[in-house]
Amino acid sequence: MKAVILAGGFGTRISEETQLKPKPLIEIGEMPLLWHIMKIYSSYGINDFIICCGYKGFMIKEYFSNYALHNSNLTIDLEKNNIKIHSREVEPWKITLVDTGLNTMTGGRLKKVKEYLDDETFCFTYGDGLSDIDLQKLINFHKDQKTLATVTGVRPPGRFGAMSISENKVLKFQEKPEGDGDWINGGFFVLEPQVLEYIQNENTIWEREPLEKLSNEKQLSAYLHSGFWQPVDTIREKNILEELWKNNSAPWKKW
Repeated sequence: MKAVILAGGFGTRISEETQLKPKPLIEIGEMPLLWHIMKIYSSYGINDFIICCGYKGFMIKEYFSNYALHNSNLTIDLEKNNIKIHSREVEPWKITLVDTGLNTMTGGRLKKVKEYLDDETFCFTYGDGLSDIDLQKLINFHKDQKTLATVTGVRPPGRFGAMSISENKVLKFQEKPEGDGDWINGGFFVLEPQVLEYIQNENTIWEREPLEKLSNEKQLSAYLHSGFWQPVDTIREKNILEELWKNNSAPWKKW
């Protein structure tokens, strides 16, 4: 099974980082978000990836082109102009990096990698969200539902602490409460190849016409995940993940 990852957006809401690099290369524990997402899939035996590049996509290509080199011990003989690699610590990944355009919308990016997909079920997600989701249960759920698409529903983490106040006194302070209880699109889709027919062109936003039409046709299932899920839209959210990783308590680390 293949996994398609969106990695082409501008990431304007976290411009402190994305002025210099594409959002999926923002580092958590000295490794890019994209790497963490791929490790999640890889821990479930999914090692064939298609990366939809766009903004500063050349940096993602360079990162993976030099991945083995940067993760190996080596001797460089300048006089003889050769490199001897003493150990290679690499992932069992096959990675297809596709330039899907600078201004292409999310649906358009998926459409542009059609030629690299087989005629079989595949996974699809965003390059900026981490989760402890059980991907095998998700895939099994999708197959049982027999719909063309399954989206993972999550409850958004709270962005601010909440206070309960009475007579000008704080009775209770809750750090980072969950959102209002509604389920939202958390990515981690499982899709049938027919969904590509719901995407018109590069200006199609995946979350609008395609998902709305699939929903109207009762071809969109929802896998509800009540565990950990965290997007990275702000420096604060990046720091949350960084702290979890540093303290060896990262829920998404299943490898």
